[in-house]
Amino acid sequence: MPQNGYQQGFAANPRAIAYQKRLYPWAIAKLMPSMQRAIVGRFRSRSDADGHLLCLRQLMPQATLVVVFDLQPDLEVPMAAPTAIR
Repeated sequence: MPQNGYQQGFAANPRAIAYQKRLYPWAIAKLMPSMQRAIVGRFRSRSDADGHLLCLRQLMPQATLVVVFDLQPDLEVPMAAPTAIR
């Protein structure tokens, strides 16, 4: 299925991706060894995340899944270099 222009615009702009992540602060994280985590899905509300978590726990009972509020800044987004004052 082809993507519409709205979704393609997000894929082309890293700052837009960071903004989109801020719109969906609730996330389901899969906990892995060595204190690592992988985000499985993002949601706008806690209740949406909890509902999806119930379904995922039925599909993957052996996985350790938790709901997290993830609003940390993205480190991958390049920031503009500060200008030198002369």
